[in-house]
Parts: sequence; structure tokens; C-alpha cells
Amino acid sequence: MAINPSTCFSPWHGRCLSTRASRALFSRPFMRPPSATGPPAPGLFYVRCQEGPSEGFRSQTFPSLGTSQAPVGSARRGSSASIIDFLILCHRLKTTKRQGWINHGIEGPESVADHMYRMALMALIAGDLPGLNRERCIKIALVHDIAEAIVGDITPSDGVTKEEKSRMESAALNEMCEVLGGGMREEIKELWAEYENNASLEANLIKDFDKVELILQALEYETEHGMVLDEFFLSTAGKFQTELGKNWAAEILLRRNSRLANRPN
Repeated sequence: MAINPSTCFSPWHGRCLSTRASRALFSRPFMRPPSATGPPAPGLFYVRCQEGPSEGFRSQTFPSLGTSQAPVGSARRGSSASIIDFLILCHRLKTTKRQGWINHGIEGPESVADHMYRMALMALIAGDLPGLNRERCIKIALVHDIAEAIVGDITPSDGVTKEEKSRMESAALNEMCEVLGGGMREEIKELWAEYENNASLEANLIKDFDKVELILQALEYETEHGMVLDEFFLSTAGKFQTELGKNWAAEILLRRNSRLANRPN
């Protein structure tokens, strides 16, 4: 497909986005901090699509993602186009690796999407707890790191304050929701803010699951690679808020301690 002036090409994704989606992904100052390691998240980069075939990406061809069969300009196509643009932005969640594992030299580490998916599974199998809206827990798990599609996975080692990280992610989330449009964007913002502010029982539990998933993944990498990843266990110790989170974390620690005790010297 030849790139036309209304389309911007993402060299990271190999995908074509509408101008609005491309602007959200490329034209905003959402780069990982200069101190961060690993491949940069998209940001401070604006792809210019040239009118003539001799410059830019216009003269190249790329696989087409297909187009809506609804007539151009119809309400149906407008809604579908916005949703597909949003989903393409979310694709980076599948390809952005969790920075903490990269910093520790883990080969082929989990992605942000991997992390969120297992958290959503945790919410699904958590069982019925008094006063807990399990469906809301699943939704919060699915959106809590969604802004990392633009800002990347910012870790404490990047030297970014908690307030600045929250500001960057909030701005990125607003950009993504503008691409999505419709009423669902307000719910996504509410779910993200609820998690960010630790403002409900559901948010408390998903905050715990964020740490449970982290130490479970650390245990798996320790077992797989013969490593000791104390940092992740120390950074989460004593920070679980719910009984369920504490119980699941305790089980992981029990298994880890058993493995370390039986580890050959």
C-alpha cells in the first residue's frame, strides 16, 4: 500500500495509522528519560508523509491492514476506524519488554501485555470476595499500564519521580483516549485514575496483583536462568494491602525459599 498524505507510517510497528493516531504516537514528548536503557519508546518523532514519490515513505509499499467496508464518511466507519487506530496503538504493549528484566539481562523478557494479561487472569480467578467487584478488577488490570504503549516502561532506575511518571502516563492516556473517542474512553480514564490513586478495594487488590505478578515472574526467571533476583522481592516486601495479595505472595515466597534452600552451592 502506498502511503498517502493522510497516513503516517510507524517504523516500529510496520503498520499504518491514521494521522490522528500517528500524532498521538509520534508527535508528543513522551520519550523514556535519557537515563533509561533499552530501545526508546516512541516520542519526539513525527513522521512526515511526502506528496511526491521521491521522498519520505510515500514511495515504499507496506502490507495493508485492510479498510472498512462501510462507505467513507459514515458513522459506522468513523467508529470502526477509531477503534482500529486505538488497537494499533495498543500493539506496542505486546512488543514493549518490561524494563526491569532488561536491566537484569533476561533474554526474551515478558512484555507489558504479558504482565497485564496474567494480572487479569488473577482477577478472574480470585473468587468472590465481600464487597469486591471482580469485573471491575479485570478491567483495571487490563488498563493499568496501558499508557506504556506511548511512554514505555519507566522504572525507578530511570530517576523519574512518581509525580512526573504519573503526569507523563496521564498525558499519554489522554492522547490514546482521544484516538479511541466515544464513551468508552471516559471509562478507561476512570479505571486508570482509580488504580493510580489506589482509590478503591478493587484498586487495592490490583495493586497487590501487580506485585504478585512481579515476584512470580521473578521466581520463574530465577528458576529458568539459575539467577537470584533479590531486588524484586525486597522492593515489594511488606507492601501488600489485601489478605488475598498477602496470601498469594506468601505462597510464592515459600516456594522461592524452598528452591534457594535446595540450590547447589
